Amino acid sequence: MSAEGEFDPAAGAEKLPRILVVDDEAFILSSLQRLLRNSGFEVLTADSGTAGLAVLERETIDVVISDMRMPGMTGAEFLEQTFSRWPNVKRILLTGYADVASTIAAVNKGKIWRYIAKPWDDEDLLLTVQQAAAHRNLMNENACLLAIVQEQNAQLKSLNVSLEAKVDERTRQLQQTLKTLRQSFVDTVNVFSNMMEMRGGVLAGHSRRVADLARKVALKSGMDEAGVQETFLAALLHDIGKLGLSDEAFEQPFNALGPALRAEVMKHPARGEMLLMPIQQLAGVAALVRHHHEQFDGHGYPGGISGMEIPLGARILAAANDFDALQIGMMTARRFNRIDALHYLVENRGKRYDPSVVDALGAVLAEAESKEFVEMPLRPVSLQPGMRLARDLVHQEGYLLLARDHVLTAAEIGQLARLEASDGHPLTLYISQ
Repeated sequence: MSAEGEFDPAAGAEKLPRILVVDDEAFILSSLQRLLRNSGFEVLTADSGTAGLAVLERETIDVVISDMRMPGMTGAEFLEQTFSRWPNVKRILLTGYADVASTIAAVNKGKIWRYIAKPWDDEDLLLTVQQAAAHRNLMNENACLLAIVQEQNAQLKSLNVSLEAKVDERTRQLQQTLKTLRQSFVDTVNVFSNMMEMRGGVLAGHSRRVADLARKVALKSGMDEAGVQETFLAALLHDIGKLGLSDEAFEQPFNALGPALRAEVMKHPARGEMLLMPIQQLAGVAALVRHHHEQFDGHGYPGGISGMEIPLGARILAAANDFDALQIGMMTARRFNRIDALHYLVENRGKRYDPSVVDALGAVLAEAESKEFVEMPLRPVSLQPGMRLARDLVHQEGYLLLARDHVLTAAEIGQLARLEASDGHPLTLYISQ
């Protein structure tokens, strides 16, 4: 403990506890000094309260033993000042039986550790002093430990600040690296897609139109973000397997090709998969590319799989691809307009195409409100109140359900959906734009 009464970490390492005995009677000082030294304490003495305060100012003291009755400054007053200036020093009061009031004052003001009645019992006094010294030593050790903990906490706080700064910097670096990798990945996909565009002809812009439509249909179908992204990328790259085809096979409509060229063209989904498989990030995309010419009824290629065996992204890509291919003359020699292309998809729902995908594609086109459509074929699930019929709606048994130019209500749309479900046959309505 320092002269100001604060804990001194080195004090706990002193070999002998230091005791200050304050009494105005020399024989009491001598008697207590001898008793305490023989018991292993280092003893300092003072013959008055003033002298005791002077000792405390220049020495590190563990325990103070003070007599109550002293001239000038009483023991209670001395211990009160000791508590005020050196609160960690343990305080013991020697008092006679007649000093009850003063003893109570010392307890209240000086916050004494113990009081010992005169004449004292040596064993009791030694036990009291030993307990006080042990308590003082424990306080010193606690102070040392607290100082160590505070220093370690300060170091840990500094380390945490430094670590957080390093983590932030590393996070920024990783984010930048990830951004660069993503951009490189997108650039790679664009390079592959642009390779098809460089062939020119009717396929110019085809992949990008298909990708845009496929993404919208995937969203309309409730696909999650990762699935939408995978479908979009597969649409951009779906014709990459055609790069090795001759100009004749590349440019002519599929239905106009001879058997040999047609067989060659039918290999392009598997070739596209092989080209993309080495790129780990495109493994899922490669599977969609492989299956984008499979048909819902199992008559497609290259695997002849059907229904839900075909990945949803490939089913979406098949419809979006054919919708555009019909319009640019890649499926048949005759180029379809948009309305005829949509008619073709609706007529082949459940055959070439997943019915739910055709419905979603129709809903996407309806929401776009394209002016190129004079009439649009839609299922009840894609209808909205306020739409106007472009044709009479006739039941399969031959009777009229709704007349041309009828404006649909929400209640009627619900009834049409229930009718379709109960009949078990698709119900197609042609809507005016």
